[in-house]
Amino acid sequence: MSDNTGFGRRRFVKTLAAGSAVGLAGCSLAPGSGTATDSGGDGGDGGSNAEIPSLTEFRGSGTLASGRPAPEGTSIQDLPDLSGDLNLYIGGGEGGIYYQFVEMLQEIYPNFTVFSSDAGSASLAQTIVEEVEADAAEADVFWSIDASSLGYVADNDAYEPLSDEAVEPVPSGFRGDDNAWVGVAGRARSVPYNTDELSEGDIPNKVQEFPNVDAFQDSMGWAPTYGAFKSFITAMRLLRGREETVQWLESMQDAGIVQRGNEYVVSQQVADGALTAGFANHYYAMRVLNQRPDAPIDLAFTQGDAGALVNVAGAMAVQGTEKADLVNNFVRHLLSAEAQEFFATVSFAYPMIPGVQPVGGLPTVDELSPPDIDLSELSNLEPTLELMRDAGVL
Repeated sequence: MSDNTGFGRRRFVKTLAAGSAVGLAGCSLAPGSGTATDSGGDGGDGGSNAEIPSLTEFRGSGTLASGRPAPEGTSIQDLPDLSGDLNLYIGGGEGGIYYQFVEMLQEIYPNFTVFSSDAGSASLAQTIVEEVEADAAEADVFWSIDASSLGYVADNDAYEPLSDEAVEPVPSGFRGDDNAWVGVAGRARSVPYNTDELSEGDIPNKVQEFPNVDAFQDSMGWAPTYGAFKSFITAMRLLRGREETVQWLESMQDAGIVQRGNEYVVSQQVADGALTAGFANHYYAMRVLNQRPDAPIDLAFTQGDAGALVNVAGAMAVQGTEKADLVNNFVRHLLSAEAQEFFATVSFAYPMIPGVQPVGGLPTVDELSPPDIDLSELSNLEPTLELMRDAGVL
């Protein structure tokens, strides 16, 4: 591994992620059924022979995880067993939650071992490109928390295409060209707002209109140092150009927008009434509501602009891996009904397969109106940082 990574390799601890007995107690996904049932099963012909935990083991805890419909999609029981060693580079941020699922896979498959290297997704993407260029690639799989880092690796031809079978469950807008990568969990830009102060009709459906809303003057929050915010501004730059993006940032500052350290704090303060609204990824409000079901916070979504961006965490095979079959099987497990239920109820991410519902009555991905943008283009971040500095945001 390159000397500049600053991280070491380790084997995941083989411990089941703590699961809550919320939801369908005793239910599991029967082979070939496409939905949860009360029966178990041994994996069926051609499926897994592993002992798969009940559905409740894949569900998170709290109000938003209870009373959900059984997930549909391909069950882990219908997939080939995972076997062998896999070297995984996994990005930070939500990576801790993703670790939990990998630990569950290692518990399910005793002959499957994951060795991990973790750091920021952008740093890992650069490391992968450097290692591939030096013909010294260490990783088999890169699991990034954002599409921009996946796009950087793809742009530098440091990947192996995933199989059609692995990426097929995911809509085309959340896959890279040439099967370079596939999204496994989504996050939508949103506008958390305090329901004691505002109604959904008070929220404009275009982000460009926000500086002119009187209700937002000196009472709206953002976290411009946050990576998700930078991707949002990158999308705006790609859609509307540099000059208009700088102008919007300056106008929001003139309107007295309040800066906070991260988007969870923004969402908490909206729920507390310290802010009337904010800009944040959708799942921060979901976390607030999961802890405080009666909190006066709801989400609005803009339409067809940068404010409606849906970014993804995703996975890709690293060029030079000699474990293509294992990599593709691993990715298929990340897109199984159980995995998607886990990501939806533990991290409150948007599922990437149609058969799993988002939490909390959120609109489905199909009901959102994201901009027509290639998520891989979010990798070109430096012009965004430059314009944000010019606007006085950074």
